[in-house]
Amino acid sequence: MHDLIIRDALIYDGLGGAPVRGDLAVDGDTIAAVGAVSGAAHETVDAGGLALAPGFIDVHTHDDFAAVLYRDMAFKTAGGVTTCVVGNCGMGAAPWAAASQMARNMHPEPLPEWKGYRGYLARMESQPPAVNVAALIGHGTARLSVMGTDAREPTGAEMQAMKDIVAEGVEAGAVGLSSGLIYDPGRFARTQELVELASLMHGTGALYATHMRDEGKGLLESVSEAIAIGEQAGVPVQISHHKASGRDAWGLVTQSLKLIENAQARGLDVHADQYPYTAGSTILSAMFRDGRFWFTAPENIVIASARAKREWEGHSVAAIATQMGCDTTQAVTRMLAEAPDATVVVHTMCEDDVRTVMRHPSTMIGSDGLPTLSGKPHPRLYGTFARVLGHYARDEGVMPLEQAVHRMTGFPAKKFGFTDRGVLRTGAKADLVLFDPETIIDCGTFEDPKRLPKGIVSVYVNGALTVHNGKSTDARAGRALRRA
Repeated sequence: MHDLIIRDALIYDGLGGAPVRGDLAVDGDTIAAVGAVSGAAHETVDAGGLALAPGFIDVHTHDDFAAVLYRDMAFKTAGGVTTCVVGNCGMGAAPWAAASQMARNMHPEPLPEWKGYRGYLARMESQPPAVNVAALIGHGTARLSVMGTDAREPTGAEMQAMKDIVAEGVEAGAVGLSSGLIYDPGRFARTQELVELASLMHGTGALYATHMRDEGKGLLESVSEAIAIGEQAGVPVQISHHKASGRDAWGLVTQSLKLIENAQARGLDVHADQYPYTAGSTILSAMFRDGRFWFTAPENIVIASARAKREWEGHSVAAIATQMGCDTTQAVTRMLAEAPDATVVVHTMCEDDVRTVMRHPSTMIGSDGLPTLSGKPHPRLYGTFARVLGHYARDEGVMPLEQAVHRMTGFPAKKFGFTDRGVLRTGAKADLVLFDPETIIDCGTFEDPKRLPKGIVSVYVNGALTVHNGKSTDARAGRALRRA
């Protein structure tokens, strides 16, 4: 007798094939059978033709500490996410002192400690969240730990200290190394520093993921650098949140996609991820450099979260400057002094570029949501995957639904080395999403972002019912996913 049988589902296998009507059986945390399943089960669910897919893998998150502080992870599980890749944009979970310093923008509360990536992953096992967690090693965190925010090349001893941090993460089972080359201190690293550190992963299957130096007019040079780092280090490359930011850069994605194609033709393992919106989100301090905004106008920058100045939330920098009675440069200087943890939503992209990147076979899906659960966070934190499936695949026909499911399941599982996730087959882990393909849609807006998507009925993580009728349960069945 099986533990669970889901009957009469429209099965999307995660590999991009057309869906088929059938059943799926689960024993413990594992898929026991797919197709026409006979016999009985302790629990039987009649899907009634609803879609059944592998759990969604969010390849670009900043949930390192959120998975510790908010173990229900409802803002992700209610959207169908069963696995989060944390540590993106150079901001990793270790060493703890530097990691907790970087996390203060999102989490001002006291944070529990651990030692290294081994300690972080052990924490995920001893006090599991509702989602699986895989970790990237943060280059920025390593550099901050060793060099502070010094704008210079590392000494030999400092480089060795950073190598030790990366090596510990690789040995602990981290799935790669990430960089954030617009943020302090990552932006002070030269290409060769990144090559040298990434080379430690050669032959392990771990990858190099990057928030590149310039996603605006310098997009092509930045993509070229990312590819060169992977090529010279001998590791796969993941380009984070592929886009062209700022009106002057619109349209460049056709050329950046060609650079990816050319690299793949040379045999390189290069892909990208994307969130399905024309606005991004980051910390306010990253937008203001050398006394100016460096790729967009202040009216396009809206305060998402500012704990000390809640009245700013939802208002643009330009509007706040008007209220202050000063120019925007003076206003931002004051804002950073009064609310240094402020995060922003930045409206900088065009819809045609979003669709161009989404259609391309190199692109998988990642939310890049900042888990600042107060204020007005970017709605991508809640609605990314439902938006791709409902708005872009079903309503706009950007890609078939089975291809959209593949971009968030089997494709990222293969890229990040999750050999028993992302597909519906016998022997795979039972990370499952049951949803209505006719009604699934994101509901959050920039004005009212914290709204859960519609159409996601049930979510199972390692066989445990984690979302039931659209609401989170008490299940905390997530696991630490280590590189195979």
